[in-house]
Amino acid sequence: MSLEMVMDVLRDAFIRTLLISAPVLLVGMIVGLVISIFQATTQIQEQTLSFVPKLIAVLLTLILAGNFMLNILLEFTKYIFRLISSL
Repeated sequence: MSLEMVMDVLRDAFIRTLLISAPVLLVGMIVGLVISIFQATTQIQEQTLSFVPKLIAVLLTLILAGNFMLNILLEFTKYIFRLISSL
């Protein structure tokens, strides 16, 4: 296994990790921003007000984007197995 092949596998793994984590992180950040703006305008400083909606939004995102994430992981796993068998 050459150094270029190892670097390609690591780069591909890093890109796929970003693709898998991006939907959940973006939804969490957007919901957090909206809730913090709401709290700043209404001056409500309740901790559960920011936690519960983010938790619900992240869970819904995982449910909706779970198939997409699983397909990315399965494609990468198949790629790695093909790569191992060709060595």
